[in-house]
Amino acid sequence: MSEAATLAATVKTNAGWIEGLTRGRHMAFYGIPYAAAPTGQTRFRAPKPAGAWAGVRKATEKGSAALQTPHFIPGFAASGPQDEDCLNLNVFTPATDGAKRPVMVWIHGGGFTHGAGYEPLYDGGPLAERGDVVVVSLNYRLGALGFLSIPEAGIPGNAGLLDQVAALKWVADNIAAFGGDPEQVTIFGESAGAAAVSCLVAMPAAKGLFGRAILQSGVGRAGAPELAAKAADKLLALLGLDRSQVVDLFELPAAKILEAQASGGFGPGMGFGPTRDPASLPEAPMIVVRDGGAEGIGLLIGSNRDEVKLFVPGRREPMGDDALLAEVRARLPKASEAQAKDLIEVYIASRQTKGLPADNLDILDAVGSDMQFHIASIKFAAAQAPHSPAWLYLFTHASPARRGALGACHALEMPFVFGTTKIEGQVNFAGAGPEVERLEGEIMDAWIAFARTGNPNHPGLPSWPAYEGGARDTMVFDTAAATIQSDPFGEERRALEALL
Repeated sequence: MSEAATLAATVKTNAGWIEGLTRGRHMAFYGIPYAAAPTGQTRFRAPKPAGAWAGVRKATEKGSAALQTPHFIPGFAASGPQDEDCLNLNVFTPATDGAKRPVMVWIHGGGFTHGAGYEPLYDGGPLAERGDVVVVSLNYRLGALGFLSIPEAGIPGNAGLLDQVAALKWVADNIAAFGGDPEQVTIFGESAGAAAVSCLVAMPAAKGLFGRAILQSGVGRAGAPELAAKAADKLLALLGLDRSQVVDLFELPAAKILEAQASGGFGPGMGFGPTRDPASLPEAPMIVVRDGGAEGIGLLIGSNRDEVKLFVPGRREPMGDDALLAEVRARLPKASEAQAKDLIEVYIASRQTKGLPADNLDILDAVGSDMQFHIASIKFAAAQAPHSPAWLYLFTHASPARRGALGACHALEMPFVFGTTKIEGQVNFAGAGPEVERLEGEIMDAWIAFARTGNPNHPGLPSWPAYEGGARDTMVFDTAAATIQSDPFGEERRALEALL
């Protein structure tokens, strides 16, 4: 417990009494179980209700995140406790006074293999205080333990998504005791967390548990069952098992499963993540949204200009023209050599006109960022816009880290959303000074306004129209000022979409 925190009043949940902390002008409750430990014969399967406890349970320390391996990107892997027993959440609230405040439920990213809801970066206190909202963050199963799919053995997959549904049901049943309104819930997430949000939008089991969704740098694609089957067979082989021995998976130490997963090279889109499943996720989120399956759900979605720069090495050898052309063609197999050359020229001209770095590595990063993040965000907004209002943003503030080489990279917007730009480890990444403080306030207030009203407009921003396919109006959150732009980087988008 920090010196600034004191014990808060107790709160009664449907499983028993808990006691949290008072921190400044808000209360924090950590590690509250929202489901039973997913161990033994419940491993890999849908979560079960948490058991009740006697007396008052302390909610003053972090609960465990899902088991995971270390990662080379700082902050990607969980920084605190990990355990197979990881189905817990945190609540940050201005008061447990029975008021009906908007509720914001955060789902962390990490490629569905890493991350934790308890990271200081995601501290819900600043949002709770600034917006008079209740913030919830959660842990859920990751990797093979969260997404292994062997339907014939009673392991249908998507357990990690079903964990999130269970957490939302906990919110529906309990958040009123924390001063929140269960009828006014917004889910939000970044990267894999945003992909999870898009899946929740499409999941029958999540219907009615939230009314608004914020997707930061990610849209779920929901892999084919065939891909999940290949991943399952590969994992079993690494463990020395076959499908006739699946029952042994429930008895193995979780650490052995994690070790096999780590040794198997299960990368993004090649292993464990959301999978189309007849019961839990019948169709890909983009199709569900396009067909009106998310009608009535407000949407705020966007990406960062230079997403993939977070994932590239800090030092790279210069890239020649032929190498750039080969890399672009490898990413766009439908493109001819002439078309790929034309695309590169469009990107170079666009970036030079805007005063942005435009050497060959920068162009490759720009194409990759658009392919993986930017275009998917636009398409998701366009799919939802005919059915319910959707707002689109682009984050272009550049990190000062690595002498500016990161640009407006993946994950950079998160400390601005949570109001945590000043915490240890973020100042060098997010930057500091009046412009950063202004941008932080603009973004926090937009997210809060959206959670409160379903519309992100507030007096600190220029008027932000809902997205529609003609104007493609986008809020550009930049260091100098937030502006509304019609189809920013549109020449790049048009050229790339023609080759996808």
